[in-house]
Amino acid sequence: MPAPDDSLGSFAAVLAGELPGQWSSQYHPDRGGNTDHDELTADVWDMDQVADAMAEYIVDYCAVLTRRADGTRLFIMDRKGHDDGFLIAAMAPEDLPVEAFRGVREPDGIAVDEDPFRAAKHVSLRLLPRYEKALAQVRDNASRLAAEQAGTQERVVLTWSGEDLVAAQPDRDDIAKALTEYGFVFDEAQNLFVLSDGDSARVAASVRAVGHRLSELGVGVLLSRPPGRPAPDTAPAQPPVSPARSPHRTR
Repeated sequence: MPAPDDSLGSFAAVLAGELPGQWSSQYHPDRGGNTDHDELTADVWDMDQVADAMAEYIVDYCAVLTRRADGTRLFIMDRKGHDDGFLIAAMAPEDLPVEAFRGVREPDGIAVDEDPFRAAKHVSLRLLPRYEKALAQVRDNASRLAAEQAGTQERVVLTWSGEDLVAAQPDRDDIAKALTEYGFVFDEAQNLFVLSDGDSARVAASVRAVGHRLSELGVGVLLSRPPGRPAPDTAPAQPPVSPARSPHRTR
């Protein structure tokens, strides 16, 4: 029978292969006398059962999954105090100011059994949507903070989430209308506007068009993309005569 730490490492490796997109798995073993992993647990974005477990028990070994497209990270640890199972939580991004997280509900983690295939479904349907919603809100807060500090115009932040572009629901109806006119669809479950299209040319056209329209409204656009991901070809172009519509799907 495999040791508990071997079981966690194997579980994480299989889970990485079952999640949508490309993920890598890194196992962090028990280090003997130095058994905690503070540099990792400090980034766990949870105020529920995962945080409680970390407060009550030493995290002697764990694993981190990283999505290659955008750097999204998931933290995995044993379900302490139970005979089996694991706890999985999202990890907060490291490139955003602490103030941007204020007022944003944490995308609390989940408990799963030892079947990585079932766990992948729970992560995809429950944890990742909560994380993406929270991240969009934090990035929007960060943009507002930067604008306030610089005394610049209001901005809409477009963030890559896997293959989609998402934007937090704006406070202004005219901004929401502009997003909708140029291909974004409001996802009520996530409280986000989503531009989902596999054609990079149409995505670039939508971004250019909505950028031009928002500029007319006195609103800037910030395209936030993970390192290594090329930006769509959004070079300035003549504004379209009418909104460029294309079929989109909600997530």
